[in-house]
Order: sequence, then C-alpha cells, then structure tokens
Amino acid sequence: MHAARRGMSHVLLEKSSHLSDTIYRYQRGKHVMATPAQLVLRTDATFAPGTREAILQTWENETAAANINVMFAAEVKSIAGEKGAFHIALGDGRIVESAAVVLAIGTQGNPNLLGCDGHALDHVQYTLDDPAAFIDEHIVVVGAGDAGIENALGLVADTAQGNVVTLLNRSADFARAKDANRTALLQAQEDGRLNILPRTEPKKIEPGWLTVETADGEVRMKCDRIVARVGSSPPRKFVESLGVRFANDAHGAFPKLSPTFESSIPGLFVIGALAGYPLIKHCMNQGYDVIEYIAGNAALKPADEPILEKILKGLPGNRTVDQWITFIRDRVEILRSLSTLQMREFLLWCKVSHYIAGATIFEREDTESSLFGVVTGSVLVELGSRNPAVTIEVREGSIFGEIGVLSGRPRGATARTQTDCILIEVEGDEAQKLMAQYKDARDIVNRIMTERLLLQIFGSGLTARDLVEIMHTAETHEVKPGEEIISEGDDGRDLYVVRSGSMVVEKAIAGKPIFLNYIPAGSYFGEMAILDGSRRAATVRAAIKSEVIRIPAEALTHLLARKPQLVAKLTHDSKARQEINAYIERQKHQFNGVADMYSAVAKFLVDQGIGEATDVLLINEELCIGCDNCEKACADLHDGLSRLDREAGRTYAHMHVPTSCRHCEHPHCMTDCPPDAIHRGSTGEIFIDQTCIGCGNCQRNCPYDVIRMDSKPPEKPGFLWWLLFGAGPGPGEPDRAWRDAHTKPGTEPAKTAIKCDMCAGIEGGPACVRGCPTGAAIRVSPEEFLSATRLQRT
Repeated sequence: MHAARRGMSHVLLEKSSHLSDTIYRYQRGKHVMATPAQLVLRTDATFAPGTREAILQTWENETAAANINVMFAAEVKSIAGEKGAFHIALGDGRIVESAAVVLAIGTQGNPNLLGCDGHALDHVQYTLDDPAAFIDEHIVVVGAGDAGIENALGLVADTAQGNVVTLLNRSADFARAKDANRTALLQAQEDGRLNILPRTEPKKIEPGWLTVETADGEVRMKCDRIVARVGSSPPRKFVESLGVRFANDAHGAFPKLSPTFESSIPGLFVIGALAGYPLIKHCMNQGYDVIEYIAGNAALKPADEPILEKILKGLPGNRTVDQWITFIRDRVEILRSLSTLQMREFLLWCKVSHYIAGATIFEREDTESSLFGVVTGSVLVELGSRNPAVTIEVREGSIFGEIGVLSGRPRGATARTQTDCILIEVEGDEAQKLMAQYKDARDIVNRIMTERLLLQIFGSGLTARDLVEIMHTAETHEVKPGEEIISEGDDGRDLYVVRSGSMVVEKAIAGKPIFLNYIPAGSYFGEMAILDGSRRAATVRAAIKSEVIRIPAEALTHLLARKPQLVAKLTHDSKARQEINAYIERQKHQFNGVADMYSAVAKFLVDQGIGEATDVLLINEELCIGCDNCEKACADLHDGLSRLDREAGRTYAHMHVPTSCRHCEHPHCMTDCPPDAIHRGSTGEIFIDQTCIGCGNCQRNCPYDVIRMDSKPPEKPGFLWWLLFGAGPGPGEPDRAWRDAHTKPGTEPAKTAIKCDMCAGIEGGPACVRGCPTGAAIRVSPEEFLSATRLQRT
C-alpha cells in the first residue's frame, strides 16, 4: 500500500487466493488487539482493535482503493540474482523481475509439532478455524500463549456446545499471553467453563485418550480432539535456500538483519514475524519503513524512537539510541544473541537506570520479581541468611535477581551497588519470555543460577573460581515423581543437588522399602559415598517432579583435595543421615514395630504434602484430648474465622494432619491469582491480602483443601463501646455469633479466600500451638518433621 501511494512500481505476490492470510487463518470471531499500545502506528492502512472479520473487511476496502498490484496463487519457489536484478521463480513457471525484494511471509505455515508419540494422528490439529463447529467433545488445548488461550475460550464460548475443554500449560504462569487474554482465561476457569492444568505436558496420544506428565506423575485422560498451539518457527530451509544467513544455529533463530531490515543479501529485506516481530502493529510499521529505505530515505527513524529516548534519558554518557542499544547488548551476556531490531523491541518493556555506589537495589524478602543485568560497574549480592553471609560480586555483563524470577519466591538475598552502575531491569514476565524465546539466554541464566546455588549450599569460603571445573561438568536433569536418582548398593560417587522439588530416601529391610529421610530443594545428597568410598547406603527417589544437578565425582574430588573446609562441612552434614541409618539398623529386629512404624508414618506425612511444605501443623493423637482449643485460639485472632479444621484431614497411627495450610515451597494457590493477592511473608508464611476478589482460583488449585471462601463479618465495636453503649458482643458472647446476628437480612456479603497465615507478626507464634494444653499440636518444617515420626506410642 505504501509503495502504491508513493507511486513506486511494485507487485505483491500472494500464495493464497486472498490477502492477509495470517489474519485470515485466525479463528472466526477472534478479537484482534493493537499492541504495543504505546507504539505509534505509522502506516497508510487503518488498524485498531476489533474482530478478525472487521479488520479483514477494512483492509480489503483500503487495498482496493489504493490500487495495489497483486498476483494471487503466486507461490515463490526461488529467488536468484542480486540487488537491482532479482529473478523470482513462481510455482507455475512465471518469472518476476525486481530491483528489491521484501519477505513478509511470516511463520504460520511452519507450526511446531508436539514432541510425543501420536502427534500426527487424525484428531490432532495445529490450527483452529471455527470453534463453533465442535460439539460435545472432550478437547485438550496444548499451549498457553495467545493462540492457545483464544482457541480454548472459543471452544467454550457457547455453553450449548457442551465441550469439556482442558488447557495444558507447561509452566505455572502465562508469560507469553497478553493481559486481556490471561484475564479472560482465568475468568472462564472461575466460571467453571474450562479447566487449566499448569506444569503439564503431553506424554502420549492415543485415539480417544491423552497421557500427560504432571508435577505429581502421569495422568491418562479422555480426549476426543487435541488442538496444539505450541508456536511456529521460521521456514528456515526455504529462506536459507535463498542465500539468507540466520543469526545462529539455534532452533527458532531468525535471519540476520541490518537496522533497516536488510538481510545478508543486499536488496532483500525481511519484516514481520519472520524477522522476529509477531505483533501486527510492528509488522505494519516495518512495511512502511522498509519502503522508505528502498526509496532512499536513510534518515527515517523507527516509530519506537521517542519511546526509547525516554527510557534511556538521564543515563551518563552522550550516546544516541542506536549507540545505547549496541552498548547495552554487547555488555550484558544474556542479551548478546539479540539483533539490534530485537533489542529495540525488548527495551520497550525494560527499565534502564543509573545507580550510585552503595545504593540498595533490593533487600532479602522483598517480593518484587525482576531480573537485573549489569551494564557497567559491579554489584554485591549477599546470599541467604547464613552467618557469616555468602557474598558474591556481580560484575559487568552478568545478572542477578534470577532466582526470584524462576522460583516466584521473595528475594533470598540483598543486592547493593559496589560502584556506580548502569543496570537494566527486566520484569519477571519479560524475563520469562526472553528465556523462552532465546536458548542462549536461558542457558546463561541456568548456569548462573546453578553456580550461585552451589556457592550458597556449600559455603566453606568457596568462590566462583573454585567451581570452574564443576560448572564445566555438572549436568541438570529433570526427574519424574518416583524416579530413582541413586539406588541402594550401587558404587556411584557422584553428588546431587536438588534444584527444585524434593527427594525421599529409603532403605530396603526384609525386602520392604523403609523411609529414612526427606531432602528438600536447596539440599544435596550422595556425599557419604565420596567421603568414605562406600557403596550407596540407601535409595533416593523424587517425591514430586524435580530438578537435580549431578556433580561428577572426579570434579568434586579435585575440589575436596583443595578445600579441606568443604570436606569438614560435608562430613558434618552427613552425620544426621548416618544417625538415621543407625537408628533403623538398631530397630531391624523390631521390623514390624518401631522401624516399620517410623517408615510408614514418615511416608504418610510426605503423601500429605510434607514433600513440598515449608511449615505444617501436626497433631499427636496420643496427646490430643479433643478440646478444640487450637481452633478457638485461631478464630480469636482472625475475626472469629478459624483457619484450621482439627477433625478434618487424615490420620495414620499416632499422627494426624489437620486441614491447615502447608505453606508450600511452590504454592499451588499462587497460580492464576488475577489480582496477585497471595504472597510469601518475611517468615515464610503464605498469606492473602485485602486485594482478594473472591474468584476462588486459589481454593480450586490447592490440592490439600486448606482454603475456603467465606464472607468477612462486619467490624465489631470494641469493649468500651459495649461497656458504655451496649454495642458489640458482651462478655462470653462469641464474636461470630454476634456478627451473624448483626449482618443485614437478605444480604450476601462478598466472599474472600480464608487460610492459615501462621499468625505472622503475632508475639508468641501460632495460636493453634500456644492454645493446645497438652502439647499435641506442633508446627514443623520439612527438616524437622522426621523427629515427629520417631515419637513412640505409649
């Protein structure tokens, strides 16, 4: 259109029988968004948010009025020649000659396929035209990007369709989706119109069935149809056959382009999704700009120039936007694989700031989730709460804050500038997108995270330099629930670190596996074999879906030879595990007694959520007298609403797990909270703040039924109001009874989520424990719960 308006000789080669094929392939009725909102639209065409049909009709009218020269059914087979004299061969044998070529072919014709058995069966489809065409089917949508979300919503738009729709999301969030789509999806789940399975991937496809891998193991589910929307890749084979070079060899890499979109072949330009810009507004602006460049307008600045000028304003150094882009990209390691054009897009969502020496960037337990890249200067990061703390220096080019982004937990460190610095801050969602789109960035973040985890776990005065050999040989593996990492009796010497998830340790006695120990994330195992040369004394298997780092024995042996203080630490840490082994050995003759009971109770507790808990309430049934003081004490401190149910929950032998929050390491309740009302406090508690909208997502996502929806009672008057005016509950009158009596008849107060908050901030600790007259109620961390299993029945 812009070439036509400029009066330039042109032709538009279209493989299909209609224009705008990418938009044409969108599902019917799809609402198309015009993002980024802050980006000015520079084009001769009209584009505003609207339905697929309205946008296509507008463009059809405008292209007709512009007298665009179009050749339909013109599939390009090859492009030869050079700038000023290209020869374009079409499928029907015609040849088109041109001075310049613009590739705007996108990636939709090259969808990514599911990487599991059965991915090519007839009921698996990689596009969705009309969701209304499907009725009364069990449909699984794979992929939680915009396309997958929109397909899932379209399949349940009309409840009369009767579809049962499940959306699989391999992660816990929706980093690739637009806010509006994410909100609509969560509302559909809240309304019960569809189901979302986070941290889930397809494992095997059969006619009528789908087996998926979840965080807790494999699940086989009914499935009549699979709609897979797992992205697309550049048609690399075709583009490379033209002679165009790509930025690197990684899957999903894009062509190498100049700032004016010119490829490695002079005169051949690439724009749109094939250039790495899938958003329509970007594509339209690039189409306008590239025609200007071909026409000789070298002075034209991109449409995002004013936005980037504002982002980079105030930084020390007299640099232009282009110079700053190059400067930042070349210095921050995770950004080096981005092209100049991709950096421009990336910076639109970042913050670049100058800090003076000694400035605090964030503190331990802060809840912000963002990643920082050090453009200039250096930063000191104080890891964990150990005394003395492990402090690392983060120099120019490296990153920090990555653990908070990947785990979703509060900051586990404090970061301060060591010198004057320029830092680029990347919000959590954008950091996740960066790692999802660029393998180099993902590998770098994982390497840095692993190195810092090892420094924090091992301590002993180690530095990053000490870990060079280990980092070169260490491997990270994802393990399924129940999968063995080491087996009893093996002669392996490797050490393992639990990066995420948790492990259980078992020993075979009389042919039966006896539970020995529990190993949470951030711990290690396997050290006894390398310290004394013995065979593996026990079997270690994953309690839930986990990640472990394997450290080869040879590299660790070299490190131990140089660092006797690390030998001392490993020896000290192994004593607790040796004590448990000795305890079980002493009880072998009582296999049906103490040892068996210890193992059975411990395994029961892991099954009840200890495997992912950070703090759990246990009740020793041998001591409990059923007075319910624990519930009453909880209610007294929480507006008359108890956060626990003593009688509910499960019991094994002498140990009862009441219905009360486990404060999980990776809380299920935090998944899909629209207002982000669920947080982890400074003492590790998971709490829900006043912004809760009562959607119930947390209640549905909690596997332990410890969250309930309840109305917040009206504010009660204080004691003086009762004494002076007779208002409020009198002595001995229950708070809740008074409030129920003073709630307006016929009204339905708004409900909010109610759960245990560990009585955070209340002197004396949890009220349930303080209120128990016999000491039956205890709260324990994963590291402490094993002591509860050793309590003897009397």
